[in-house]
Amino acid sequence: MTTTVRLAADKDSGVAVVTLDRPDRLNAIDLTMRDELRQAWRELRFDDSVRAVVLTGAGERAFCTGLDRDAVVPQPSSPYMADDPLLRVGPKSNDLWKPVIAAVTGMACGGAFYLLGESDFLVADPTAAFFDPHTTYGMVSAYESVLLAQRMPYGEVARMMLMGTAERISAERAHAIGLVSELTAPGEALAAATECAAVLAGYPPEGVQGTVRALWAVREGAVAAGFAQAPHLVALGNLPGERQSELFAKRHKGFRTR
Repeated sequence: MTTTVRLAADKDSGVAVVTLDRPDRLNAIDLTMRDELRQAWRELRFDDSVRAVVLTGAGERAFCTGLDRDAVVPQPSSPYMADDPLLRVGPKSNDLWKPVIAAVTGMACGGAFYLLGESDFLVADPTAAFFDPHTTYGMVSAYESVLLAQRMPYGEVARMMLMGTAERISAERAHAIGLVSELTAPGEALAAATECAAVLAGYPPEGVQGTVRALWAVREGAVAAGFAQAPHLVALGNLPGERQSELFAKRHKGFRTR
């Protein structure tokens, strides 16, 4: 059986590393990876030897490029019900209140923000680049926008989400606006995130987890309100899948990095 998520726990340090492991697909999330991520977060809830978590992607090209375009997501026929395949893919939505630090190398875009939006802070390699392709392909960026609006100044997140594939935010810019907490030397993001996680794992877990929960409490009201609107906005604004595929096939591959 192919595994798309690797979970490695170091009992001595108390740190677990969760690795998205589809580098040949730029760590895009298919339905198997979605299910394995949810299982990993649930396992970590019950493993008291793990007190802090690092989330990263395999390879150097991408942290994660969102939902795999080949994923087939069945939908109810009712206009009042819609299934978002990534809605429960992050740690907080799986009731995990151990700190999660994301180590980002390469591209992070689209559905990757479900994961980054529920991480407690981000550490980035200089190759990290952030963008959201939704508008380019005739889709509404709803859930991603709601999550990123809690992490970035409004003008910055609005520009990123609206500009689609025409622009990417560099690691340096992401650090300057607060999306990234630490910009490391090349190849050092995972090590730096793991070092931070080891510090947190060395503290009494009750205080750390309570702080994680308190910090999320500040944001979850706004997230819930935004998410309540998201299904309707997606239903109203998304082009049919065939038209999205046409736009994807004709996409302009040039972009500006800022």
